[in-house]
Amino acid sequence: MIKAIIGLGNPGKQYKNTRHNVGFMVADAVASSLRCNKKYKEKCFSHIYECPDHDVIIVKPQTYMNNSGIAVKNLLKDYNLKPDEILVVYDDLDLPLGTVKLRVKGSSGGHRGIKSIIEQIKTENFPRLKIGIGRPKDKREVVDYVLSPFSKDEKFLLERIISHSTECILNVLKYGIDKSLNFCNRKII
Repeated sequence: MIKAIIGLGNPGKQYKNTRHNVGFMVADAVASSLRCNKKYKEKCFSHIYECPDHDVIIVKPQTYMNNSGIAVKNLLKDYNLKPDEILVVYDDLDLPLGTVKLRVKGSSGGHRGIKSIIEQIKTENFPRLKIGIGRPKDKREVVDYVLSPFSKDEKFLLERIISHSTECILNVLKYGIDKSLNFCNRKII
């Protein structure tokens, strides 16, 4: 049973609408759908939104993407959670824009935020929802790409991606991960 939705991203206005913050965007959408408290707690190096009508918290680590594991490790300890009780939501360069993939476990795939979590909690066995953002044409431009906002043309698709990702997470909360894989794993066109 999932007890914490953890959206990865970077704190600060300059990162708010960037590709690397799609995890924060989905976390906000889920919090809104579940009518979680608008006021967050600052705990475990995170903004934590409680959802009184649901047995789940929404978490936005404030440690910056590459140190996400620090927040997640503290969260597991302070809330007495097991790794399989969290769902981490994050951007994935290796998936085309519009692709959403729910996984029960896996490696970091080169994602530094996920790598940090694996290193800190000492396991790859935690559920995650990967949201494809595609890759830049020039591999040397990756950092600038993930820290750039979505283009005007991509914003319509982004709304649909966030909507589907939110529905996916609500499905996971209601039916569990195994029964949600087929519903969640798709390309949004």
